[in-house]
Amino acid sequence: MTGKTKQTEPIHCCHAYACPVVVPAKMLMCLKHWRMVPQSTQRLVWKHYRPGQEVDKRPSKEYLEVTALAIRQVREKEQKIAAMRTA
Repeated sequence: MTGKTKQTEPIHCCHAYACPVVVPAKMLMCLKHWRMVPQSTQRLVWKHYRPGQEVDKRPSKEYLEVTALAIRQVREKEQKIAAMRTA
């Protein structure tokens, strides 16, 4: 053994609440959750996404704001679905 450790990329999971699905670092969510994001918000996420921001860890303020909105929208939809199931 040489003592060198193999560098691996960190695991990046879907940003939807409690979703364990691993997605590429440039993706915000897994497909299931991304489809729950309104198209207008999806367009804003991509408008403010800058290629490489997942590498240099420097997303814009606008990107962070719109991704927080997308995450909140998915959470609200999931809560409504859960409420309908228990009603």
